[in-house]
Amino acid sequence: MIKQPGSRHCFVCGVENNYGLHLHFYETAPGEITVEYIVPDHYQSYPGIVHGGIVASLVDEVLGRVHMGCDPENPRFMYTAKLTVQYRKNVPIGEPIKIVGYAGESKRRTAKSTAKIFNEAGEVLAEAEAILVDVPAEKIENVDMEALGWKVYPD
Repeated sequence: MIKQPGSRHCFVCGVENNYGLHLHFYETAPGEITVEYIVPDHYQSYPGIVHGGIVASLVDEVLGRVHMGCDPENPRFMYTAKLTVQYRKNVPIGEPIKIVGYAGESKRRTAKSTAKIFNEAGEVLAEAEAILVDVPAEKIENVDMEALGWKVYPD
């Protein structure tokens, strides 16, 4: 497993974001990203159930990161152009889940990916697909990655 970089303020991976999810992403195979997580209760909707918007955030980040690669010097940053989430079963608060993303077709400026959220028993709780578009080079060429805190943080 190769740990991917995170940032300081991102809602999903930001280590200093007091309201964030604080996920850690691992490349578990080429084109595959895995996250193991326990969703805290402040992200619930109905009692014991993760809010659907948070479920969408969980898969959205994984869907983009499968094409990012683990090279912190040259990451492929992408926007989500289309996100489809199928909620199969309730995602539980306070219980271990696993989110796995898989790289799909990759073209010059676009890519596709899929992701699933599993419970401890291996049941699929949610599935997602995305069409992603590269962030234009002019948007990120002068971004100070160090100022963003873009690096691999210890667990």
